[in-house]
Amino acid sequence: MIDRRRAIRLAVAAAALPVVWQLPLSVAHAQSFQRFLPLLIDLPGWTGEKPDGMAMEMPGNSIVTATREYRRGNATLNAQVITGPAAQGALAATGSGMKIETADMRMSTSTIDGLAVARTFTVQDKSGAILVALGPSAMFSLSFNGVAEDEALTLAKRFDWKTIQAAIPK
Repeated sequence: MIDRRRAIRLAVAAAALPVVWQLPLSVAHAQSFQRFLPLLIDLPGWTGEKPDGMAMEMPGNSIVTATREYRRGNATLNAQVITGPAAQGALAATGSGMKIETADMRMSTSTIDGLAVARTFTVQDKSGAILVALGPSAMFSLSFNGVAEDEALTLAKRFDWKTIQAAIPK
């Protein structure tokens, strides 16, 4: 199965590379994703890959991502902190107040610990995503496969959303 988030991130990065190579990238900005790496914690019972990230500047925009993948048997998690236009677009769903439920899937938005959260879940393969709005163009996301919906939310809450939010440059 293709990891959609990784494919989108790679496509955006590949499309922007010619522009990025022509721009001076400040050392402070280039290192900015590193502030998030320690916040992508170890999860008990899960094997976490080494966290990684990227920072990209384009005229008028900057994008920062930090990612860590986790495995437990056939189950997978992908935790990400994303800032910039990609986060801003994804966060549109968090403020909608919607709730959709069918036999095959569920989508809902709510407020948890004072933050807007959007959740999706597909019953058949126990997959989905949890998006947490950390600012107008910053989010934490946990995508999962092979994990029950309630367990995914419990795992997402193990990440300190408020500390991640505080690490976002103003």
